[in-house]
Amino acid sequence: MRSSAWIWRLTASVSVAATVVLILGFMYAYDDINDPQGQPLLPGAESEMVEDIEEGPTGAEDSQSAAALPTDIKVTVIGDSLARGTGDKTGSGFVRRSIDQLHGKEGHTAKLLANLAINGLTTEGLLPKLEEKGLQYALQEANVIMLSIGGNDLFQGSGLMEGIMDEEGSELDPAKLMGALPQASERLQLILEKLRTINPNARIIYIGLYHPFADLEDLLIPGNIVVTAWNYAVMEIVSRDPNMTLVPTFDLFQHKLGEYLSSDHFHPNGDGYQAIADRIVEGML
Repeated sequence: MRSSAWIWRLTASVSVAATVVLILGFMYAYDDINDPQGQPLLPGAESEMVEDIEEGPTGAEDSQSAAALPTDIKVTVIGDSLARGTGDKTGSGFVRRSIDQLHGKEGHTAKLLANLAINGLTTEGLLPKLEEKGLQYALQEANVIMLSIGGNDLFQGSGLMEGIMDEEGSELDPAKLMGALPQASERLQLILEKLRTINPNARIIYIGLYHPFADLEDLLIPGNIVVTAWNYAVMEIVSRDPNMTLVPTFDLFQHKLGEYLSSDHFHPNGDGYQAIADRIVEGML
């Protein structure tokens, strides 16, 4: 029987880090409540802040206000194989299923302008594509942008899936899973910032990650930890922009992998995509 010592070490490390973050957050919130005006970071910054307030927000700052969902919904989709609908025998995926539900609901019309997702795409692969004029045009024409990215960074890019298929059954190294997280989350932040620059007004919908290998004993705890950490990092980024939405999927699949995964044990099947689509629509209306 394999030693589980690394599991407890990993869990303890993450718990300590999370506790530190919570304590710092509490201290910051306490100071902010008791001294709401704060202190200028640099000499002269106070007067600059007053001038900015008097002038009011302009340009890109206008896009940071929450916007109502347009009556005529025009969707552009980018990202990985989940955005393509891989694993769904109908080929609809969450994209077509959510658009079909939105169309005609509460007076809305909805149509797909373009699905530019690519199987196997990672955050590293997506970043340079955002510089392509054709892709930028498709994003600029949309008022809703759906994005699915990150699963390949954590599970395939880390070499984890190859380890699962290892005929020798070598012991899982959780460092492979955790090691992909920091740089991938930094690239995701750059992606979301670039999307907002390309289209200042569109509602950006990010599809959160689920843990497809939670039914494998060796992968349950490290996978849960890294996927939760990833989704938390996304929430930190998305919460800064009221016109961005994180659609959580972790809980949808947590106890229904047998019902919601396709035969490849990674992508959703039709029922899994339907559950994601239902939640997308729920979060948009």
